[in-house]
Amino acid sequence: MPKSPEALLDYLRTLGIEAETHRHPALFTVSDSQSLRGEIPGAHTKNLFLKDKKDNFFLVTVDEEAQLDLKTIHHKIGAASRVSFGKPEKLMEFLGVEPGSVTVFGLVNDDRHHVTVVLDADLMENETINAHPLTNEATTSIRRGDLMRFLEAVAHEPLVLKVTD
Repeated sequence: MPKSPEALLDYLRTLGIEAETHRHPALFTVSDSQSLRGEIPGAHTKNLFLKDKKDNFFLVTVDEEAQLDLKTIHHKIGAASRVSFGKPEKLMEFLGVEPGSVTVFGLVNDDRHHVTVVLDADLMENETINAHPLTNEATTSIRRGDLMRFLEAVAHEPLVLKVTD
């Protein structure tokens, strides 16, 4: 059973990671999220759950404003072929979230390591990164170094790559 947002935040605390969470109405798209700009400082993320023809799964996390070329990104992330969006069933199975709530924090639920995480190098230049805490009804702010500590704790060494155009 996937962890709840509260269990995720408790887990971050047990790691000694300070995170600030802001509750808000459900946000399903980047444009929905932009209504909160100015209220929540830091970089805001866009997350893509992708798969290749060999059923390798990738979570690509970039700045919300980033432009990606889905026709060529497979070359950058090491996919076996061009990629498509992963099915909602696999998203729930691997990351424990539904479409609209895709987040780097979902890796807390990927204990069988089905998903390769890719963080855009441009995003990682920001000191504070914002992502949904397993629900699109909140945004959690975390320092860049603490995000890396979280990923290490859940045994997901990220690929930090320039994936944006």
